[in-house]
Amino acid sequence: MTALNAQRAAVQARPAAAGAVLDVVIPVYNEETDLGPCVRRLHAHLTEHFPYPFRITIADNASVDDTPAIADGLATELPGVDVLHLQAKGRGRALSAAWSASSAPVLAYMDVDLSTDLAALLPLVAPLISGHSDLAIGTRLARTSRVVRGAKREVISRAYNLFLRGALAARFSDAQCGFKAIRADVAGELLPLVRDTGWFFDTELLVLAQRAGLRIHEVPVDWVDDPDSRVDIVATALADLRGVGRLGRALLTGALPLTALRAQWGRGPLTVPSGRESLTVSPGPVTQVPVGLPRQLVRFAAVGVASTLVYLVLFVATRGALGAQPANLLALLVTAVGNTAANRRLTFGITGRRHVGRHHVQGLLAFALGLALTSGSLAVLHAVHAVPARPVELAVLVVANLAATVLRFVLLRLGMHHRRG
Repeated sequence: MTALNAQRAAVQARPAAAGAVLDVVIPVYNEETDLGPCVRRLHAHLTEHFPYPFRITIADNASVDDTPAIADGLATELPGVDVLHLQAKGRGRALSAAWSASSAPVLAYMDVDLSTDLAALLPLVAPLISGHSDLAIGTRLARTSRVVRGAKREVISRAYNLFLRGALAARFSDAQCGFKAIRADVAGELLPLVRDTGWFFDTELLVLAQRAGLRIHEVPVDWVDDPDSRVDIVATALADLRGVGRLGRALLTGALPLTALRAQWGRGPLTVPSGRESLTVSPGPVTQVPVGLPRQLVRFAAVGVASTLVYLVLFVATRGALGAQPANLLALLVTAVGNTAANRRLTFGITGRRHVGRHHVQGLLAFALGLALTSGSLAVLHAVHAVPARPVELAVLVVANLAATVLRFVLLRLGMHHRRG
């Protein structure tokens, strides 16, 4: 008998009163086709490979098809499967309700399509069971991850996560992978602070956890995208941008009790053992960006590429509904704020809130110049061709944005180069 089998046998021999160690929540809305095969496959995998007692909770988001009946049937058929029926839609609402009601010490969730290889489930939750980490996420963006999905979704995902790094200083790699876990005691503190009830729930939870000094464990996953996904990309992107703006304001104004959370849950500084030279290492970034122009140009270029990708995604997503000029204005405004925040921190090494208002004013000035360049370019193009081809329109905007990027670097460097610290 292998060590894993021996451990599994020992766990299964415990009294039933010990309860589930892991509760895996599957939020669903109108999933009558996929729900049964998904839950049976997950249940079989956990029974065979997971060495602890488990529970599977189906969180039904007010489905109007046969999903509720199928969920009830699965709960009757399979031991350890429960159902939670909700009266309102929203993935975040479902997860918050299911996690809050669970008695398991470790909570997880995954999408009903099981896009993630289940072999990653035990590596995902093991650091939480051991107490090493507080949250865990699957990441499709690690070098060792293997992902099968279309180019459009790949670009949108990478652009969104780069945008989060600039706008909210996120240090986790993949905010939207539907494969996450959290310790129940940590969830009890964070969930009351998360306001989003939809797709931005994951991002908001992770940002709060990071700012509270919690440890986020990342697991590279194998991921095969579901071609039948019914997620409205445009509506989700706009909702996420509103969420970023709301959360960013809350962080800037100090509306969230992050100091108290960090004091209670954050990990303290590291100290060198006695006998060595005394040294204290605080968590988080400990080095400043060198003031040299070459290093700043490289970092500024990286931020610029990410901003341009986000800008193009937003422009394409809103072009049909708003028109060219309003879509350009919206995309530029959103990326200008994120670009300034990213360059302030990454390019010029400025942390803290000192001069933040002045820096964002300079960023808005750069935004105004960029708007003049891009709007003027669009106006000239439309004067020459009343209905230009979309690739031509995008090409003109890319060139105009490159010119605006040069001006932005000059303005920001003049304003921030001597204000580091």
